[in-house]
Amino acid sequence: MGIRLYYVYIVTNAYNKVLYTGVTNDLERRCYEHKHKIVKGFTQKFNVDKLIYYEKFDFIDLAISREKQIKGYPRAKKIALINILNKEWKELYSNKRLVIPNLG
Repeated sequence: MGIRLYYVYIVTNAYNKVLYTGVTNDLERRCYEHKHKIVKGFTQKFNVDKLIYYEKFDFIDLAISREKQIKGYPRAKKIALINILNKEWKELYSNKRLVIPNLG
């Protein structure tokens, strides 16, 4: 059995106005689903498809706990969190692959 990773992520719309926090075991697939509006719901309704933040976890329970924590943050704290990793809010999913942000 291979190593499984889990991701907590934040996506936004083209204007960076709407923030959606989610958890998945396949971030590239999930980004593809957001971009192509495959899953009906909040992200499709508000055109939320730009990956701007993600964290990796080895265990699903830790990922779910972190997702709940971030969802409970006020918007200002979510913005501060995103700015640590991706100050310019650049797309982190490009050409069907994840982009590793430059923290330097």
